[in-house]
Formats: sequence, C-alpha cells, structure tokens
Amino acid sequence: QVQLVESGGGLVQAGGSLRLSCAASGRTFSRFAMGWFRQAPGKEREFVAGISWIGGTTAYADSVKGRFAISRDNAKNTVYLQMNSLKPEDTAVYYCSADSSVGATMSKPWYGLDYWGQGTQVTVSS
Repeated sequence: QVQLVESGGGLVQAGGSLRLSCAASGRTFSRFAMGWFRQAPGKEREFVAGISWIGGTTAYADSVKGRFAISRDNAKNTVYLQMNSLKPEDTAVYYCSADSSVGATMSKPWYGLDYWGQGTQVTVSS
C-alpha cells in the first residue's frame, strides 16, 4: 500500500503561483511513476503532469505546458507541482497519483491508477 497526502493548495490571484506537495509513505516510493490530476466541478478528472519513477522523464497537459513544473525528491518521498502564471481555469481539486506500471504520461484511465491522495483545493481568482 502507498499513502499519498497532498498539501499546498489555497486561494491565489490570477498570475500568481502555488507549489503543491505530495508526501508518500508505504511501499518503495522511488519505484512508482507519480502524477498530478485535477477535477473542476462538473468536469472529468484530467491529467496535469507526470514524472517517471527515476525522474528523468516528465509529461504535461498542453494547457499547463510552460507554466507548471513537476519534480520529485525520492529521498524525501515527495513529489511537487510548481504552478506559475495561474489562471482562473486552473481552479480545481488537485490530486496526486502513483502507479508502478506506467511512465510519466500516466497512460491509463485515471480510475485505473493504483493510488490516490485525498486532493487539495486550488482556487484562482480573476
């Protein structure tokens, strides 16, 4: 089992920045690809960013490329999502996910991924 706990969400004005963290415990963190997803009210959960278990490969949704950056620190069992130039359309609950059988693109339907955190709310005001 892997437990994931997100933190760092909050309310920010458009153009601002936030850094989300996802702390993992349980099984060997370094063997899992990690990803961030988000879900806005009334919308499907969508992929935001992912990073391979070694950390050498990253992937991003087109909507966040150039603004968001994912990274991981395997020594701290933590994955981060640095979000810059935030827009009101980035408002959503952000979830951390871990899976041992995918790469950075987290290429499974979201409901098929192994582990999820409880989510953290990000609200961007205009």
